[in-house]
Amino acid sequence: KGQGARLDSCIATHKAIMFRTLLAFCVLAAASGYSHGAARTPIARRSAMAKPAVQMAAADDFVPDMNRRVIMNALLVGATAVPGLWLAGGYAYFFLPAGAGGGAGGVTAHDALGNDVTKEGWLATHAKGARQLVEGLKGDATYLIVNDEGKIEDYALNAVCTHLGCVVPWNAAQNKFICPCHGSQYDNTGKVVRGPAPLSLALAHVNTDSGKVVLSTWTEKDFRTGLDPWWK
Repeated sequence: KGQGARLDSCIATHKAIMFRTLLAFCVLAAASGYSHGAARTPIARRSAMAKPAVQMAAADDFVPDMNRRVIMNALLVGATAVPGLWLAGGYAYFFLPAGAGGGAGGVTAHDALGNDVTKEGWLATHAKGARQLVEGLKGDATYLIVNDEGKIEDYALNAVCTHLGCVVPWNAAQNKFICPCHGSQYDNTGKVVRGPAPLSLALAHVNTDSGKVVLSTWTEKDFRTGLDPWWK
């Protein structure tokens, strides 16, 4: 019995030693694997990061050939030139005198509704001595005049005051144009008779041969003052 007990004890001790040895081996193996993986991780990361960098460097080093450069430059010039020319053309057109819509380089007068003014229609609704506004040269408010013979006068008056640009109304009771802004006054032909306006109202030629009322720029001397027209 004593020998059996000692044998059992030796076997138990041997098993314990084997278990501890195996456990220690597992721990070392795990530690070695972690250390090896950790050592490799930065290298792998650097390698992965290096690939896009190389690709980006390759993309940055790309230089288009001459044909592509020419095409790209042409597209750039066209994209900027078209809107630039369009704006420049509109700006220049603003300063050109109106020259469409009527004969002899004139424009057809329009009423308040935008309709063409005709000789027959105007005389049917306006009595002798009437001075009424139409849209004239450059879109300015312009007075058509019906004279004492019941005919449309051969000149029209720009209604814009020569002081600060107010539209001057006709005062039939006083037989003159009186500006409501600063009191400038013009006689029934548009000649300035009281300041602060420095100049008479601008004149325009009136032609009704076509049946429509056509206005054109007055370039001759001002018959009211004998001077060259200031509005040319």
